[in-house]
Amino acid sequence: MFRIPRAISTTTTRAMSTLRVAYIPEHFSTPLFFAQQQGYYAKHNLTIDFVKVPEGSGRLINLLNNDEVDLAIGLTEAFVADIAKGNDKINLLDTYVQSPLLWAVSTGSKRDEISNVQDLAKFGKIGISRIGSGSYIMSFVLAHQLGFDKFNEFAICSNFKNLRDSVNKKQPDGDSASYEVSDAFMWEYFTSKKYYDSGEIKQVGEIYTPWPSWVISASSKAVAAKQEDIHNFISSVNQGIEYFNQHIDEAVDYIASNLDYSAEDAREWTKTVQFNDKVGKVALDWDKIVVNTTNVLKDAGVLQDGDDVINKRLDEHVYKTNI
Repeated sequence: MFRIPRAISTTTTRAMSTLRVAYIPEHFSTPLFFAQQQGYYAKHNLTIDFVKVPEGSGRLINLLNNDEVDLAIGLTEAFVADIAKGNDKINLLDTYVQSPLLWAVSTGSKRDEISNVQDLAKFGKIGISRIGSGSYIMSFVLAHQLGFDKFNEFAICSNFKNLRDSVNKKQPDGDSASYEVSDAFMWEYFTSKKYYDSGEIKQVGEIYTPWPSWVISASSKAVAAKQEDIHNFISSVNQGIEYFNQHIDEAVDYIASNLDYSAEDAREWTKTVQFNDKVGKVALDWDKIVVNTTNVLKDAGVLQDGDDVINKRLDEHVYKTNI
């Protein structure tokens, strides 16, 4: 089992290092940028190249696999599922957000034939960002809650805009990736709410993740080569979370100004979110993050290998001890 050591202080000034960090441009990213604004990365001799990934967690995993980024902050279920399926190119380091994620189930505003999630058992073509993403995995969880094994049809839409267009039966424009019409999709509630308010889409249901919602993961290559830099990044994020918790009004202003949310929605979201304020200081909660998530994924049919195989993969690629 690998271990990321704590940075060792030295009297020699260390040259600035660069980490490539992929993130989803939603309100959850706010502490990452507070850490940058307050100079916490720089104090740890770090420069962060942030890579914006609106497509979701499936795309984050692809970037890690291809060594295009060193670290990624994404949805717990996507990373646990991919590791459990045998991806040995990524390592889950720690929880970033402890509170569960509220997924809204949405369809087109004029889709009168769909008024609730039970209707999806009849229509049931689900829009997803990509195979392996959180929006894909949560479709299995939703199907399980509705009483059947899985949805059988998916429309891969790449990003949130295409998902909204897909349920509204819009044709892709010249700048959009190709996608098919879908009946519903799932996305984080507060990110979706603006489009409920505008009438572009309508909500037909909601579902919480039965696990803490966001994690920090690294490529195996970065874990091997950039251990001290990763530790310093984690320390800086901790400071960014502390700043967020102590400056909620500033967080609301930042989110409303930079991340396409209303101030009202941003403030309501801050009442629901709980960041992990001990990233790297306390061992990852194995039962909540790994056991619980894996059990739900197995029940939902996402994981189909034997328990021994799955557990071995997770044991090797999910970080157990303090960072």
